[in-house]
Amino acid sequence: MKLQNKITLITGGGRGIGRAIAHAFAQEGAQVAVAARTQEQVERVAKEITEQFQVQAVAIACDVSDGNSVKTMFGKVAEAFGRGPDILVNNAGIAESALLTRTDDELWRRLQGINLDGTFYCMRAAMPEMIERGWGRIINIASIAGKTGAPYIAAYSASKHGVLGLTRSASQEVASKGITVNAICPGYVDTEMTTRGIENITNKTSLTKDQALDSIKKLSPQNRLVTAEEVAALALLLASENGRGINGQAINIDGGGVLF
Repeated sequence: MKLQNKITLITGGGRGIGRAIAHAFAQEGAQVAVAARTQEQVERVAKEITEQFQVQAVAIACDVSDGNSVKTMFGKVAEAFGRGPDILVNNAGIAESALLTRTDDELWRRLQGINLDGTFYCMRAAMPEMIERGWGRIINIASIAGKTGAPYIAAYSASKHGVLGLTRSASQEVASKGITVNAICPGYVDTEMTTRGIENITNKTSLTKDQALDSIKKLSPQNRLVTAEEVAALALLLASENGRGINGQAINIDGGGVLF
C-alpha cells in the first residue's frame, strides 16, 4: 500500500473532493483525520473509512479561518494518532461570487479567511514536525481561478492566487528536508459546490439548470465536469513516494481549459 501507516489530515473532509481524497488515501493504508465545520459530515466519512478500509479514522470539528481552532485540531490529531500528520491536505474552501464593486468587507474577509488564511494556519502548524521527521507532504486544493480571472469572482480568485504563492514559496523552504508542497487546480468538479453555482446562475439569469450546466461544461475542451475521484487520484500521486520529485507545482485538472 502506497500510504501504509501514514497519518493524513484532510480539511473540508466531509463531502466532495475531501471525502474522495479521504477514501483514496485510506484505501492505500493511511490513517485519516477528516475535519470540517460540520461535525456530522466528518463523523459520517470517518465511519465510512473505518468500516470499508479497516484503518483508524477520526472526525474533528474545525473552523480553519480561526487560528486557535486550527491549533486545537492539530492537538486532537496528535492525541488520536500519537503524532501530527505526515500528509496535510488543505481542502477546506468556499466559493461565492459578486461584482468587485458589490464585494463588501464581510464577503472579502470570509473568502480570504477560509481559503487563504486557513491554508496558511494549517501549513504553519504541520511543517515543524514534518521538518523534524524529515518527511512530509502538503497538498493544497486551489483552483484554476488561482491562475486566471473572470467576472464576479475577484475575491475568490484573489484567495486562490494567494494559495499558489504560498505553495510555491513554502516548497522552496522545505525542498531539502524531505517535504513537498504542491497545489491542485481543479476546474468545475461534479460536487455540491458546483451544484450551488448552477443554482446561483439560474437565480441571476434566464437559464435553466440544464442550460447552466451546459455552459459550465463548455468551459472545458472535454465538455464535462471533473470528478472528485480524479482529483483524489492526483492527490494520491503527490502524497506517495512516486510523486516525491514533484514540488512547488500547481497542477491543473480541468480538461485543458487553462494551459499554464
